[in-house]
Amino acid sequence: MRIVELIEESISVLKSNRMRTALSMLGIVIGIGSVIALITLGQASQQSVKQRIQSLGSNLLIIRPGSESRGFIRDSSSGGTTLTSEDAISMSQSLRFSTIDKVAAEYSGRAQVSYEGVNDNLTIAGITENYFGLRNIEMDTGSEITEQDNLLVNKVAVIGFGLKESLFSNQDPIGKSIRVKGTTYRVLGIAKEKGSSGGDDTVYIPLKTAQKSLFGVNHLSSIYVSAKDESLMDEAKNQVGYFLLERHNIESPDKADFSILSQEDILETVSQVTGTFTTLLAGIAAISLIVGGIGIMNIMLVTVTERTREIGIRKALGAKRKTIITQFLIEAILLTVSGGGVGVAVGIAVSIILTKALSLPTVISLPSIVLAFSVSTIIGLVFGWYPAQKASKLQPIEALRYE
Repeated sequence: MRIVELIEESISVLKSNRMRTALSMLGIVIGIGSVIALITLGQASQQSVKQRIQSLGSNLLIIRPGSESRGFIRDSSSGGTTLTSEDAISMSQSLRFSTIDKVAAEYSGRAQVSYEGVNDNLTIAGITENYFGLRNIEMDTGSEITEQDNLLVNKVAVIGFGLKESLFSNQDPIGKSIRVKGTTYRVLGIAKEKGSSGGDDTVYIPLKTAQKSLFGVNHLSSIYVSAKDESLMDEAKNQVGYFLLERHNIESPDKADFSILSQEDILETVSQVTGTFTTLLAGIAAISLIVGGIGIMNIMLVTVTERTREIGIRKALGAKRKTIITQFLIEAILLTVSGGGVGVAVGIAVSIILTKALSLPTVISLPSIVLAFSVSTIIGLVFGWYPAQKASKLQPIEALRYE
C-alpha cells in the first residue's frame, strides 16, 4: 500500500471522529502554545532589560558604593556612603587619566512632589551638568541643569516626560513651580520620553541642591564616567579603580569600598539570569507537551480496540505488519502536527497579547517555533509507536472474532 494511500486513509479516519480528534489535539495545542508564549515572554523580558542597559551608552562606567569585595567589579551595597562629591570632582579635574572623557555625579532618593493639588511620591535625582549626555537623555523642551545651577544651589528642575501629563495635564510645565518636599522648584525643561529605558517619572535637580537642601547628605549614589572609546573600557576601569583606591587610602583592590560596572558586565549578568528564567519557563511548558503526548497514546490505544475487526480483516487479506504500523504512526503524527500548527498560531497570538499588555517588546523566536513543531512530530512518533505495535501484533483470527 502506497504511503499516499495510507495518508489519505488516515485523514479519512481522523475526519470520521472529529470530536475525538479535536480532544486528542487539544493537549498538543496547549503544550505548543505554552512553550512559544512562555519562551517569548522570557525573551521579551530579557530584551526589555537589555534595551534599558544599552540606553546607558556603550562607553559608560558606573561607579557605586559597595562592601563585598570582588576586585573592582563587586556586589554593590545600596545605601553605601563611600562615594562623595569630592571623588567625582577630583576625577573630573585630574590630569592622570588618558582614557576618560566626561564625569557626572548623582544622588537619588524619593520625595513627595506636588503641583496644584496633584501629588505623588517620585524619584528625585540630584545631578551634575554632564549627567544627561552620559545617560543618553535628550531634552524635549526647555533647558538642562547647568554647572551654574549647582554652584548657586538653585532650586530648579527638569522633569521626565511622563510627569508632563500626570502632574500638569495639558499645561505647559516650563516656568511653572512644583513643590518638592514642601520647597518650591521652578521647572526648566522636560526630558524626552525614554519608554522602557526608565526615567520618565523622575525629577532632576542640581546635585548640590539635592544634597544640601533636600536630603542633607554629602555622599553619592553613583558616579558616571565615559571612556573616550569603547576599546579603552578595560583600561579606563583600571585607571578609575586605582585612582579611587588611592583617594580612599585602600591598598588592595580586594578591599575596595566601591564597585565599577560597565554595560558589558551588567548585560552578562542579566543574560545569565533571564536565560535561566526563560529555560525554566520553557521546561514548565514542555511538561504539558508530554501530557498531550500521553493523551494521544491513550486515544490511539482506544482506536486500536475499536478497529480490531478492521485490523483483522486487513491482516487476513495480506496486509503486512509494516503497513499496519505505518498507518497508525501516520495518524498519530497527523494529530500532533495538526495540533502543533494550531498551537503555533495560538502561541504567537497569546505572545503578542501578553507583550502588548505588559509593554514589552514582541520577540517571536523562530527557533522556538521550529523546536516546538519538531518536538510535536517526535511526540507523535514516540507515543504513537506503542499503539501501532500493538495493532500490528494482533492475530487475524482473534481480531476477526472480536466483538
